[in-house]
Amino acid sequence: MKNDIVQKLIYELVSKLFVLPIYKFIFKGHLIGRDNIPQEDSFIMVSNHGSLLDPPLLGHALGCNISFMAKAELFKIPFLGFVIKACGAYPVKRGIVDKNTIKTACNKLANNNSIGIFIDGTRQKNGRVNKPKHGAALLAFKNQKLLLPVAIVNSHRLMRFKFCVPLFSKIVIKVGKPIKPPTSSSRDELNSVTMLLQENINNLIG
Repeated sequence: MKNDIVQKLIYELVSKLFVLPIYKFIFKGHLIGRDNIPQEDSFIMVSNHGSLLDPPLLGHALGCNISFMAKAELFKIPFLGFVIKACGAYPVKRGIVDKNTIKTACNKLANNNSIGIFIDGTRQKNGRVNKPKHGAALLAFKNQKLLLPVAIVNSHRLMRFKFCVPLFSKIVIKVGKPIKPPTSSSRDELNSVTMLLQENINNLIG
């Protein structure tokens, strides 16, 4: 309980002091679909992925502490590692089935903490969902939690230069309607829910 309180305080501090100015003033962040965010229970937020800043921006915009699975390498990057850890992120090793990571995710959901998953598993150059993995659907089945499709628009092109002057893109975060968890862990059922998530997220992106 004490650790949860400390974690929440750190999250609020980082969110307001660091993430808020970046989200609101640099990228002119805007959220659409706030009413679709579940209020009664923890959930699995599923999103496209275009930038290293996606986890803190999404967590701040949705207004709740969402714990993201993040590549273990990111925790070694100065400042970014501190921010994502403070926001509740936990490391996952790429290319292997990490049972500890899955256990951590299940424990967080059981304790009413929502988690976030980038459904492609890595950043995409076009900012869309291209090759979704079944992990989010499987976790939803195991824990019987709602899946929340979320699109973060323009995160793959946050900044560009014109005559050596940096130009920042406007970030728009769109929240879709929650999707029910799979009714079984069969490959067909997991694939069906995963494809539905991909379709929803890409439709939100436009």
